[in-house]
Amino acid sequence: MNFVQQKPRRGVKLQPLDVIDGFSVRPGFYNRDGATATSNGVSFTIHSFGATECVLLLFHPHETVPYARLKFPESYHIGNTYSMLVFGLNIEDFEYAFQLDGPYDREKGLLFNKENILLDPYARAVTGQRNWGERPEGGEYFTYRARVVENNFDWGNIRQLEYPLEDLVIYEMHIRGFTKDSSSGVAAKGTYEGLREKIPYLKDLGINAVELMPIFEFDEMESARMVDGEQLYNYWGYNTVCFFAPNTGYSSVIEHNHEGDELKQLIYELKVNGIEVILDVVFNHTAEGNENGPCFSFKGIDNNIYYILTPDGYYYNFSGCGNALNCNHPMTRRFIMDCLRYWVTEYRVDGFRFDLASILTRDQNGAPMAEPPILQEIACDSILGKVKLIAEAWDAGGLYQVGHFPAFRRWSEWNGKYRDDLRRFLKGDEGMASTAVTRITGSMDMYDPSYRGIGASVNFLTCHDGFTLYDLYSYNTKHNEKNGWNNADGDNNGNSWNCGVEGETDDPKIEALRRRMVKNAFATLMCSRGPAMFYAGDEFCNTQFGNNNAYCQDNIISWLDWNRLSKYQEIHDFFRYMIWFRRKHAVMRKSTKPASCGFPEISIHNGYPWNAREDYTSRLIGVMYAGRDEADTKDDIIFYSMNAYWEPLDMQLPNLPNDMRWKVCVNTFEQYEDGKDMGLLTEFNYESKLKLPPRTVVILKAE
Repeated sequence: MNFVQQKPRRGVKLQPLDVIDGFSVRPGFYNRDGATATSNGVSFTIHSFGATECVLLLFHPHETVPYARLKFPESYHIGNTYSMLVFGLNIEDFEYAFQLDGPYDREKGLLFNKENILLDPYARAVTGQRNWGERPEGGEYFTYRARVVENNFDWGNIRQLEYPLEDLVIYEMHIRGFTKDSSSGVAAKGTYEGLREKIPYLKDLGINAVELMPIFEFDEMESARMVDGEQLYNYWGYNTVCFFAPNTGYSSVIEHNHEGDELKQLIYELKVNGIEVILDVVFNHTAEGNENGPCFSFKGIDNNIYYILTPDGYYYNFSGCGNALNCNHPMTRRFIMDCLRYWVTEYRVDGFRFDLASILTRDQNGAPMAEPPILQEIACDSILGKVKLIAEAWDAGGLYQVGHFPAFRRWSEWNGKYRDDLRRFLKGDEGMASTAVTRITGSMDMYDPSYRGIGASVNFLTCHDGFTLYDLYSYNTKHNEKNGWNNADGDNNGNSWNCGVEGETDDPKIEALRRRMVKNAFATLMCSRGPAMFYAGDEFCNTQFGNNNAYCQDNIISWLDWNRLSKYQEIHDFFRYMIWFRRKHAVMRKSTKPASCGFPEISIHNGYPWNAREDYTSRLIGVMYAGRDEADTKDDIIFYSMNAYWEPLDMQLPNLPNDMRWKVCVNTFEQYEDGKDMGLLTEFNYESKLKLPPRTVVILKAE
């Protein structure tokens, strides 16, 4: 290294102080992590507690050998931070990485190796993986490198929508799978732009939030393999390579040095159309895997800080993916906070769903903490003050915290018990009626509103992980053979029911029953207290052919088949109506002003008015909501009834005050059509006894 030191000049800003191997340099911006472009150079900053030496590598685009190696002078090393501003760099002309030297001791978790090429954890763009499904550029010599991103997207005066959580109808989706099939009809299939083209569809459906499965840069080629002639990938993306960089494989155009613009345009237009954006984020593990995995980032920077290690220096695997991030270490906490703030301020996202969030409650030894610092910090942060925080409150290490996740009055949860209990009730299991009522009315046995608010329980029956709603009533067992693991992967307790025939059938009675079961499930979800979520494609009976763990299937198993929209138009229209009905009647989803008639906010009528009793064989429930919206003077009274039995049952309705009468709004036994009068197709005796057909939901309102 040729090092020439210059004498500093007073009153002159951002002037070179040193020359290293022909590059003019000076100390960089220590408080700006990663790469920061200036008018006449780029500042590079990286932190490491254990490193003894840091080298900046500069590459020409697409080249595997660096054209420059700039060792940070010791005077540029303050505390545990290295920072250097390199003058004369054009951000379009280079890619960068780091090398760190230091002690190597496997048992102590120290993995420093000065030969390893390391990706900047704060990189705004990762190079080499632009084309989906292709091996990274550089082949066996591939190393992750970063690109400097120019951030000049104009958000104008757009603001966060800030919907109350309990008002949300969340549509969970995979960017690629949503439009990749030719039946989607979009030009930019499988991309951010492809989803943007579908915004009118989403707006017409009525959802007001999308939850995007992982969009941080990941390597779909990790564990790629061939099974029966079919190429399989790490399709879902739960193997993050870089937490600050959007996945360039989801962009429809090359965005060199402007990575993220297409995603920002998508988010902007979703907001303009009244749809919030929630990101599924994976802070529980990384793509570096266990001791047999690659070392390209955190392992080579401070392995013993960023990962939860066993006493002999190996990796605890609470994620099921090889490692677990040490989320409550101060440095990891700082990194996570920086990342979340970045996506809120630079991409204007409205919330986060935290994958396997129970790992975020574990300490450096893997033990769960009562008040995890990272969860409290996220909950109390000023930038994150109004974003949605949704936890998947379990992990692969057996820690199940549904109903008692450390919430700090801010966190909500995927209510896995809602899913499991309602699935059992809806298919007619005994002993589930009382539990079903509890789940429908807000799971207050787990989420006391005085401590958790009214949005703590995110209710769902389907998500990416498990059966689609159509498959839930088409298969008794999983069919994951095409995943290549002899059908050993995936959940064995899906609480599904095939309605009499396993898989596809042309029997019209079974097909009609399956449609009714789908409608029952969605009507129940829309009538449940708290925010609601469903999986993209459920609204037109999309199928994964019985695969309940399609994480590796980049094909029609995971892609939405939009041809089914015309085949199941009735189901789509019913979903749209139920979303509208839920939005129109706030009493179903949250507390409102008390009803003037004196009816309680929630009351139970299991077969008879004001009867909250049931026995083990009960399969008939009735739930009445009553109240008033802020602007209304008239009471809003909604009655949800469900017969999960296979024979008709009678439901005696409560008497209404003030000459009001019951009007039937939903009867899932009948085929749905917009504007159809369901009251004419529903059997009553003396206007007060409702005859509920088998396996049917009927919803009424007082008029």
